[in-house]
Amino acid sequence: LQNDSWGKQYSHALFKAMSHMLCIGYGQQAPEGMTDVWLTMLSMIVGATCYAMFIGHATALIQSLDSSRRQYQEKYKQVEQYMSFHKLPGDTRQRIHEYYEHRYQGKMFDEENILGELSEPLKEEIINFNCRNLVANMPLFANADPNFVTAMLTKLRFEVFQPGDFIIREGTVGKKMYFIQHGVVSILTKGNKETKLSDGSYFGEICLLTRGRRTASVRADTYCRLYSLSVDNFNEVLEEYPMMRRAFETVAMDRLDRIGEEWP
Repeated sequence: LQNDSWGKQYSHALFKAMSHMLCIGYGQQAPEGMTDVWLTMLSMIVGATCYAMFIGHATALIQSLDSSRRQYQEKYKQVEQYMSFHKLPGDTRQRIHEYYEHRYQGKMFDEENILGELSEPLKEEIINFNCRNLVANMPLFANADPNFVTAMLTKLRFEVFQPGDFIIREGTVGKKMYFIQHGVVSILTKGNKETKLSDGSYFGEICLLTRGRRTASVRADTYCRLYSLSVDNFNEVLEEYPMMRRAFETVAMDRLDRIGEEWP
Protein backbone atom coordinates (compact mmCIF):
# COMPACT_ATOMS: atom_id res chain seq x y z
CA LEU A 1 0.00 0.00 0.00
CA GLN A 2 3.01 2.32 0.14
CA ASN A 3 2.55 3.52 -3.41
CA ASP A 4 -1.29 3.58 -3.33
CA SER A 5 -3.38 6.70 -2.91
CA TRP A 6 -4.16 8.07 0.55
CA GLY A 7 -7.78 6.95 0.12
CA LYS A 8 -6.76 3.29 -0.21
CA GLN A 9 -4.26 3.56 2.62
CA TYR A 10 -6.75 5.05 5.08
CA SER A 11 -9.47 2.63 3.96
CA HIS A 12 -7.30 -0.39 4.72
CA ALA A 13 -6.14 1.18 8.01
CA LEU A 14 -9.75 1.77 9.06
CA PHE A 15 -10.65 -1.78 8.01
CA LYS A 16 -7.87 -3.27 10.15
CA ALA A 17 -8.81 -1.09 13.13
CA MET A 18 -12.49 -2.10 12.92
CA SER A 19 -11.57 -5.75 12.58
CA HIS A 20 -9.66 -5.59 15.88
CA MET A 21 -12.13 -3.37 17.73
CA LEU A 22 -15.28 -5.29 16.77
CA CYS A 23 -13.63 -8.72 17.04
CA ILE A 24 -15.39 -9.77 13.84
CA GLY A 25 -13.55 -11.79 11.21
CA TYR A 26 -13.79 -11.26 7.49
CA GLY A 27 -13.75 -14.84 6.28
CA GLN A 28 -10.99 -17.00 4.88
CA GLN A 29 -9.78 -14.39 2.39
CA ALA A 30 -9.20 -10.73 3.12
CA PRO A 31 -10.86 -8.22 0.82
CA GLU A 32 -8.65 -6.86 -1.91
CA GLY A 33 -10.43 -4.14 -3.85
CA MET A 34 -11.85 -0.95 -2.37
CA THR A 35 -15.40 -2.15 -2.99
CA ASP A 36 -14.72 -5.34 -1.01
CA VAL A 37 -13.10 -3.36 1.82
CA TRP A 38 -16.01 -0.93 2.26
CA LEU A 39 -18.66 -3.62 1.90
CA THR A 40 -16.87 -5.76 4.49
CA MET A 41 -16.67 -2.81 6.92
CA LEU A 42 -20.35 -2.09 6.37
CA SER A 43 -21.23 -5.71 7.10
CA MET A 44 -19.10 -5.61 10.28
CA ILE A 45 -20.95 -2.50 11.48
CA VAL A 46 -24.32 -4.08 10.76
CA GLY A 47 -23.27 -7.32 12.47
CA ALA A 48 -21.97 -5.51 15.56
CA THR A 49 -25.17 -3.45 15.77
CA CYS A 50 -27.37 -6.55 15.52
CA TYR A 51 -25.24 -8.31 18.13
CA ALA A 52 -25.51 -5.35 20.52
CA MET A 53 -29.28 -5.16 19.99
CA PHE A 54 -29.63 -8.88 20.65
CA ILE A 55 -27.63 -8.68 23.88
CA GLY A 56 -29.59 -5.61 25.00
CA HIS A 57 -32.99 -7.17 24.34
CA ALA A 58 -31.96 -10.46 25.94
CA THR A 59 -30.73 -8.63 29.06
CA ALA A 60 -33.92 -6.57 29.28
CA LEU A 61 -36.01 -9.72 28.87
CA ILE A 62 -34.16 -11.54 31.65
CA GLN A 63 -34.49 -8.56 33.99
CA SER A 64 -38.20 -8.14 33.25
CA LEU A 65 -38.87 -11.77 34.21
CA ASP A 66 -38.28 -10.90 37.87
CA SER A 67 -38.34 -7.12 38.16
CA SER A 68 -39.42 -7.22 41.81
CA ARG A 69 -36.28 -9.18 42.80
CA ARG A 70 -34.10 -6.76 40.82
CA GLN A 71 -35.78 -3.84 42.59
CA TYR A 72 -35.10 -5.51 45.94
CA GLN A 73 -31.44 -6.06 45.07
CA GLU A 74 -31.01 -2.45 43.97
CA LYS A 75 -32.67 -1.23 47.16
CA TYR A 76 -30.53 -3.45 49.36
CA LYS A 77 -27.36 -2.23 47.64
CA GLN A 78 -28.32 1.27 48.74
CA VAL A 79 -28.86 -0.04 52.28
CA GLU A 80 -25.42 -1.68 52.27
CA GLN A 81 -23.82 1.55 51.06
CA TYR A 82 -25.68 3.46 53.78
CA MET A 83 -24.46 1.05 56.47
CA SER A 84 -20.91 1.27 55.15
CA PHE A 85 -20.99 5.09 54.97
CA HIS A 86 -22.13 5.37 58.61
CA LYS A 87 -19.78 2.55 59.70
CA LEU A 88 -22.51 0.68 61.54
CA PRO A 89 -21.32 -2.20 63.78
CA GLY A 90 -21.43 -5.74 62.45
CA ASP A 91 -24.26 -6.98 64.67
CA THR A 92 -26.47 -4.05 63.63
CA ARG A 93 -25.74 -4.75 59.96
CA GLN A 94 -26.68 -8.40 60.47
CA ARG A 95 -29.98 -7.45 62.13
CA ILE A 96 -30.77 -5.07 59.28
CA HIS A 97 -29.98 -7.81 56.75
CA GLU A 98 -32.22 -10.30 58.56
CA TYR A 99 -34.99 -7.72 58.81
CA TYR A 100 -34.96 -7.12 55.05
CA GLU A 101 -34.93 -10.86 54.37
CA HIS A 102 -37.98 -11.47 56.59
CA ARG A 103 -39.81 -8.28 55.67
CA TYR A 104 -39.51 -8.43 51.89
CA GLN A 105 -38.42 -12.05 51.29
CA GLY A 106 -36.28 -11.13 48.30
CA LYS A 107 -38.97 -9.17 46.45
CA MET A 108 -40.08 -5.56 46.69
CA PHE A 109 -43.30 -3.98 45.43
CA ASP A 110 -44.78 -0.52 45.66
CA GLU A 111 -47.93 -2.05 47.13
CA GLU A 112 -49.50 1.22 48.22
CA ASN A 113 -49.20 2.66 44.72
CA ILE A 114 -50.48 -0.54 43.10
CA LEU A 115 -53.55 -0.73 45.33
CA GLY A 116 -54.14 3.00 44.96
CA GLU A 117 -54.60 2.62 41.22
CA LEU A 118 -57.30 -0.04 41.57
CA SER A 119 -61.02 0.40 42.12
CA GLU A 120 -62.36 0.04 45.65
CA PRO A 121 -63.98 -3.39 45.02
CA LEU A 122 -60.75 -4.78 43.58
CA LYS A 123 -58.69 -3.25 46.39
CA GLU A 124 -60.97 -4.77 49.05
CA GLU A 125 -60.89 -8.16 47.31
CA ILE A 126 -57.07 -8.20 47.26
CA ILE A 127 -56.78 -7.09 50.89
CA ASN A 128 -59.27 -9.72 52.02
CA PHE A 129 -57.33 -12.38 50.13
CA ASN A 130 -53.95 -11.27 51.51
CA CYS A 131 -55.31 -11.26 55.09
CA ARG A 132 -57.33 -14.48 54.79
CA ASN A 133 -55.10 -16.35 57.28
CA LEU A 134 -55.41 -13.53 59.81
CA VAL A 135 -59.20 -13.54 59.50
CA ALA A 136 -59.37 -17.34 59.72
CA ASN A 137 -57.24 -17.48 62.89
CA MET A 138 -58.90 -14.60 64.72
CA PRO A 139 -62.22 -15.41 66.48
CA LEU A 140 -63.06 -11.70 66.62
CA PHE A 141 -63.16 -11.53 62.83
CA ALA A 142 -64.64 -14.98 62.29
CA ASN A 143 -67.95 -14.03 63.94
CA ALA A 144 -68.05 -10.36 62.92
CA ASP A 145 -69.96 -8.52 60.24
CA PRO A 146 -68.11 -8.99 56.91
CA ASN A 147 -68.40 -5.27 56.25
CA PHE A 148 -66.68 -4.54 59.56
CA VAL A 149 -63.90 -7.01 58.72
CA THR A 150 -63.34 -5.38 55.32
CA ALA A 151 -63.36 -1.89 56.83
CA MET A 152 -60.83 -2.99 59.45
CA LEU A 153 -58.53 -4.78 57.02
CA THR A 154 -58.27 -1.79 54.68
CA LYS A 155 -56.86 0.27 57.57
CA LEU A 156 -54.20 -2.22 58.64
CA ARG A 157 -50.47 -1.72 58.04
CA PHE A 158 -48.08 -4.67 57.80
CA GLU A 159 -45.06 -4.67 60.15
CA VAL A 160 -42.26 -7.11 61.03
CA PHE A 161 -40.45 -7.36 64.37
CA GLN A 162 -37.35 -9.37 65.24
CA PRO A 163 -36.82 -11.52 68.36
CA GLY A 164 -36.12 -9.30 71.34
CA ASP A 165 -37.73 -6.18 69.85
CA PHE A 166 -40.05 -4.27 72.17
CA ILE A 167 -43.20 -3.67 70.17
CA ILE A 168 -44.75 -1.68 73.02
CA ARG A 169 -42.94 -0.05 75.93
CA GLU A 170 -44.47 0.64 79.29
CA GLY A 171 -45.32 4.31 79.95
CA THR A 172 -45.58 5.38 76.30
CA VAL A 173 -48.72 6.85 74.77
CA GLY A 174 -50.80 4.23 72.98
CA LYS A 175 -51.13 5.07 69.29
CA LYS A 176 -51.57 1.61 67.76
CA MET A 177 -53.02 -1.80 68.38
CA TYR A 178 -51.63 -4.95 66.79
CA PHE A 179 -53.00 -8.15 65.26
CA ILE A 180 -50.66 -11.16 65.17
CA GLN A 181 -50.56 -12.91 61.82
CA HIS A 182 -47.63 -15.12 62.75
CA GLY A 183 -45.28 -15.23 65.73
CA VAL A 184 -45.19 -15.22 69.53
CA VAL A 185 -45.06 -12.18 71.82
CA SER A 186 -44.76 -11.80 75.60
CA ILE A 187 -46.82 -9.36 77.66
CA LEU A 188 -44.61 -8.08 80.52
CA THR A 189 -46.58 -6.46 83.35
CA LYS A 190 -45.41 -4.55 86.41
CA GLY A 191 -45.85 -7.57 88.63
CA ASN A 192 -43.32 -9.53 86.53
CA LYS A 193 -46.14 -11.61 85.10
CA GLU A 194 -45.51 -12.87 81.60
CA THR A 195 -48.29 -13.90 79.23
CA LYS A 196 -47.77 -15.35 75.77
CA LEU A 197 -49.83 -14.47 72.70
CA SER A 198 -49.55 -16.11 69.30
CA ASP A 199 -51.26 -16.34 65.89
CA GLY A 200 -54.77 -14.91 65.82
CA SER A 201 -54.41 -12.77 68.95
CA TYR A 202 -54.35 -9.02 69.25
CA PHE A 203 -53.09 -6.56 71.86
CA GLY A 204 -52.77 -2.84 72.53
CA GLU A 205 -56.49 -2.03 72.30
CA ILE A 206 -56.85 -0.91 75.94
CA CYS A 207 -55.02 2.37 75.42
CA LEU A 208 -56.96 3.06 72.24
CA LEU A 209 -60.20 2.68 74.19
CA THR A 210 -59.06 4.68 77.24
CA ARG A 211 -56.62 7.07 75.48
CA GLY A 212 -54.15 6.39 78.29
CA ARG A 213 -50.53 5.31 78.54
CA ARG A 214 -49.19 1.80 78.20
CA THR A 215 -49.08 -0.02 81.52
CA ALA A 216 -47.06 -3.00 80.29
CA SER A 217 -44.48 -3.86 77.66
CA VAL A 218 -44.80 -6.27 74.74
CA ARG A 219 -41.72 -8.11 73.49
CA ALA A 220 -41.36 -10.22 70.35
CA ASP A 221 -40.11 -13.73 71.19
CA THR A 222 -39.85 -14.86 67.56
CA TYR A 223 -39.95 -13.16 64.19
CA CYS A 224 -43.41 -11.58 64.27
CA ARG A 225 -45.52 -10.62 61.28
CA LEU A 226 -48.09 -8.17 62.60
CA TYR A 227 -50.76 -5.82 61.32
CA SER A 228 -51.04 -2.49 63.12
CA LEU A 229 -54.09 -0.22 63.41
CA SER A 230 -53.66 3.43 64.37
CA VAL A 231 -55.88 5.07 66.98
CA ASP A 232 -57.53 7.36 64.42
CA ASN A 233 -58.44 4.47 62.12
CA PHE A 234 -59.52 2.39 65.12
CA ASN A 235 -62.01 5.02 66.27
CA GLU A 236 -63.15 5.73 62.71
CA VAL A 237 -64.10 2.10 62.14
CA LEU A 238 -65.72 1.61 65.56
CA GLU A 239 -67.87 4.71 65.10
CA GLU A 240 -69.58 2.89 62.25
CA TYR A 241 -69.83 -0.39 64.18
CA PRO A 242 -70.56 0.41 67.86
CA MET A 243 -71.33 -3.25 68.61
CA MET A 244 -67.74 -4.14 67.83
CA ARG A 245 -66.54 -1.53 70.29
CA ARG A 246 -68.44 -3.41 72.98
CA ALA A 247 -66.78 -6.63 71.81
CA PHE A 248 -63.33 -5.06 72.18
CA GLU A 249 -64.26 -3.72 75.62
CA THR A 250 -65.54 -7.14 76.73
CA VAL A 251 -62.33 -8.89 75.70
CA ALA A 252 -60.27 -6.14 77.33
CA MET A 253 -62.11 -6.47 80.64
CA ASP A 254 -61.71 -10.24 80.52
CA ARG A 255 -57.97 -9.83 80.08
CA LEU A 256 -57.77 -7.38 82.97
CA ASP A 257 -59.58 -9.85 85.22
CA ARG A 258 -57.28 -12.70 84.20
CA ILE A 259 -53.97 -10.98 84.79
CA GLY A 260 -55.14 -8.78 87.65
CA GLU A 261 -53.90 -5.47 86.23
CA GLU A 262 -54.06 -3.40 83.09
CA TRP A 263 -52.70 -4.55 79.82
CA PRO A 264 -51.09 -2.18 77.33
